[in-house]
Amino acid sequence: MQKVDNLIIGFGKAGKTLAAYLGKQGQKTVLVERSNTMYGGTCINVGCIPSKKLSLNAHRKQFNQEAQDTYYLQSVKEKKNLVSLLNKANYSKLGTIEQVEIVDGTASFLDEHTILVTHNNEEKTFKADRIFINTGSTPFIPKIEGLTISNHILTSDELMDLEVLPKQLTIIGGGFIGLEFAKTYAEYGSQVTILDTSSKFLEREDEDVALEVLKSLQELGITLILNAKVLHVEEAETTTITYEVNGEKLQIQQDYILVSTGRRPNIKALNLENAGVALTERGSIVVNEFLQTNKEHIFAMGDVNGGLNFTYISLDDFRIVRNFLQGNTSYSTKDRSVIPTSVFLNPTLSKVGLTEKEALSKGYDIQVFKLPVSMIPKAKIIGNQTGLYKAIVDRKTNKILGATIFAEESHEVINIIATAMKLNADYTVLKEQIFTHPTMAEALNDLFQ
Repeated sequence: MQKVDNLIIGFGKAGKTLAAYLGKQGQKTVLVERSNTMYGGTCINVGCIPSKKLSLNAHRKQFNQEAQDTYYLQSVKEKKNLVSLLNKANYSKLGTIEQVEIVDGTASFLDEHTILVTHNNEEKTFKADRIFINTGSTPFIPKIEGLTISNHILTSDELMDLEVLPKQLTIIGGGFIGLEFAKTYAEYGSQVTILDTSSKFLEREDEDVALEVLKSLQELGITLILNAKVLHVEEAETTTITYEVNGEKLQIQQDYILVSTGRRPNIKALNLENAGVALTERGSIVVNEFLQTNKEHIFAMGDVNGGLNFTYISLDDFRIVRNFLQGNTSYSTKDRSVIPTSVFLNPTLSKVGLTEKEALSKGYDIQVFKLPVSMIPKAKIIGNQTGLYKAIVDRKTNKILGATIFAEESHEVINIIATAMKLNADYTVLKEQIFTHPTMAEALNDLFQ
């Protein structure tokens, strides 16, 4: 048995960053990763980096004369090369730190301080003063007859490695991950159909925003079927999905199925019961505002603790844990008041804070500012005038309550609004800010007029 100061389970953003920090502090730290294809975590290997690489290449297809199948194959190979480089770079970055040891294998608790690591029928045991769980999340497969991951029924992990462009692709699940892949594969040339259980498209968004997004998807040739309950799936040379809409049974045959029904915390192999670590009803690890579990020396960071499934949230988890270990409790998860998000559609849908209907439901007296993207000079230069800018302001205080931007480069512009909100600035700061020209950011001047 090896005695260490810290043991981190999972090579994700929070885990790898914390390992580097602790190692540089002179603390003996072991980082355990189950798969050598996951050095760097979900984002680098099967999440935001590869999916955005494929999405960008799909968008550029319109400027390339290669045949669809050839161009798609080239894009997948570029994606794989990028992932491989980042994977190796992440391993090398930690491998050079003297006090950090990377151990391949599956970690499980023997007790609240002892971890067993199994790899290729070999076992190692570690006793750690502190343990940090950073095992992320895994795609959720609903219990539907015949719905089993196979050659033609895929999660996003397998789809992004597929080197044959699906001629027809049905996506089960109309959440943001499903919409991103629908956009990407439609731009490559696939015939895409989305089956979603919701009765209303993007029901959490304001209707004007949802309508703009729906129009853009339809212009890409994507078919959206709402209120669809999948009953049965059969796989032969093609796949057949039997589903029900308003009591009527229907079928659709496709080359491939993408299961995009959410993700769940990846805890199955951990044997958390041996450590007495508490879980929520949905299987995430219960933590306090400083990411401690009910065992004060065991922490849970990233997707596994049931928070927002974003890499930048995992990085913020690291900041909270690092500060806490230093004795600094001035910042915690309770202080996360402004979190921007982006969904990479065509164009990108980005949000921060409250929507109009959320602000009204909370009783705010609001001003609503809207600007069509067609009025922005930079949008004309880019060649995509789809979308709108929308901001919600508290009429009594002039503070920005939230904003939604459905436009090219909105994933950059939304950070400006988020920063203004974090600084508690009046909306007039953005109204009067001097921006460079021509940019999508300068549209904030016109938006807030």
